[in-house]
Amino acid sequence: MDREINYIKQSLCDSIVVKQAILANESLLATIQKVANVSADALRRGNRILLAGNGGSAADAQHIAAEFVSRFMYDRPGLPSMALTTDTSMLTAIANDYGYEQLFVRQLEANARKGDVFIGITTSGNSPNVLRAFEICRGLGIISVGLAGNGGKIQSMCDYLIPVPSDSTPRIQEAHITIGHIICGLVEVALFPQQ
Repeated sequence: MDREINYIKQSLCDSIVVKQAILANESLLATIQKVANVSADALRRGNRILLAGNGGSAADAQHIAAEFVSRFMYDRPGLPSMALTTDTSMLTAIANDYGYEQLFVRQLEANARKGDVFIGITTSGNSPNVLRAFEICRGLGIISVGLAGNGGKIQSMCDYLIPVPSDSTPRIQEAHITIGHIICGLVEVALFPQQ
């Protein structure tokens, strides 16, 4: 019993430590603010927020897209956003016909417009399908945002990088959803300020 309680306490402490490191990093906070501003500007222009990732990061992409489209903290008009991880027919067709590394590239080529924001989520910073998507963003005029951990090839591949200061996948994912919530909150307030 004590071992289980200690595991719970340690997990919570580890999560807090990562978030405290983000809180103390002024440069990282400024990047989160810039990403929120860039996202709000894109939505004002009639563009969309597109998100993608694998596994838990796919779930995070879907979660954040839902916050934009439905609501975050209060009722307001829906904001155009979509996760590129939800259509099983499309996912299996692209993976089968072109390979898994092309999964998000094909969708961006088909559905993204110049000025859209693509948020690619990869805890390792090395997910081949996310990195391939970043490679084509510039040519398509898509603003690219990376949510990652400490390392990986992603470090120089996107317009804005939000690297969570951790090597632990669960701690990185916990921070990613917190950062996603912060961005949603800032965008919501910027576009629909409450009196």
